[in-house]
Amino acid sequence: MNKSLDVIFTLDGLTNNPKLQLFLFVLFLGIYIFTILGNGGLIFLILKSPNLQTPMYLFLKHLSFIDMCCTSVIIPRTLSDLLSKEKTISLLACALQFYFYGSCFNTEILLLAAMAYDRYVAICRPLLYYTIMKKEVCYILICACHIIGFVDLAIHTRNIFTLSYCNGRQISHFYCDALPVLKLSCSDTSMAELVISVIVGINTAICGLTITTSYTYIFCTILQIRSAQGRQKTFVTCSSHLFCVGTIFGTLLYMYMHPNTSYLIEQFKVVSVFYTMGIPMLNPIIYSFRNQDVRKAFMKLKLLIN
Repeated sequence: MNKSLDVIFTLDGLTNNPKLQLFLFVLFLGIYIFTILGNGGLIFLILKSPNLQTPMYLFLKHLSFIDMCCTSVIIPRTLSDLLSKEKTISLLACALQFYFYGSCFNTEILLLAAMAYDRYVAICRPLLYYTIMKKEVCYILICACHIIGFVDLAIHTRNIFTLSYCNGRQISHFYCDALPVLKLSCSDTSMAELVISVIVGINTAICGLTITTSYTYIFCTILQIRSAQGRQKTFVTCSSHLFCVGTIFGTLLYMYMHPNTSYLIEQFKVVSVFYTMGIPMLNPIIYSFRNQDVRKAFMKLKLLIN
C-alpha cells in the first residue's frame, strides 16, 4: 500500500442534481437517525427486560449493534458527499471504509446463520434448548461470527488496496466497494477476484446451508403440529428472522446474480442504497412489530418509566 498512499479517488456519488441532492440528504439523515434510535432502543429494551434474556435476543442485540455500525460507516460519508462538490477520498480512507463496512456486513450474514440454528434448536429440540444454547455457547458463536467477518475482510482489503491504481481515479459508486475499485487498477486483479469469489462463495455456502437446513427441519416440525393455532404460534417465533433473511439474501442475489452484460451502474447504486441503509433501518421495525415478546417488553418498560 505504501506505493499508492498518495492516490486520491473521486466517488461518483448518487446524483449531481442539486434539488435531488438536498432531498436525498434529508432522506438519508432521517434514515440514519431512525436506524440509530431504532437499533439503539432495541438494544436498551433487551438489556432492561428480564423476559428478553434468552439466546435469541442475545443474538438480536448483537445484530442491532452491527446494523448501527454498518450505517455509521456509510451514511455520514454519503451525507457529506451530498453537500460537497468534490467527492474525493484517499486510498487509506477508501480502504478503511471498505474494510469496516464489509466486516460488519459479513458478520451480520454469519449472525443470521447462527440465529437460524438457534431457531432450529428452539423449535425442534425445545426440551434441550437451554442445555444446547447455553450463554457460553452463544458467546462462542457470536465471537466466531465477528472474528471470521473481520479476518475475511482483512484478506480482501489487503489484496485490493495493495494493487497499483493508474486507470483513472473515478469510482463508479457512492462508497468504496470491491468491484468499482478493482476496475481502476492497472495491476493484474485476477488473484484478488479469485480470492473474493472463493471466500465469499464458502461463506455464502456455509451460511446458506445452515439457514436452509435449519428451516427445513423447522418447517417439517411445524407441519407435524396438529392444531392450526399451534402451527401459527410456532411459526411466529421465527417469522421475523425469516423475513430478515429473505430480505437480505434476496437483495444480494438480485445484485450479484446478474450476468456481466446486464450490469447497470445506476441500478446497482439504487439497490446498494437499500442494502446499506434500508435493511439496517428495517430490522428493528421487523423485530418490534412482528414480535409479541418485544411489544410486551416495551409496554412494561413504558409503564415502569411512567
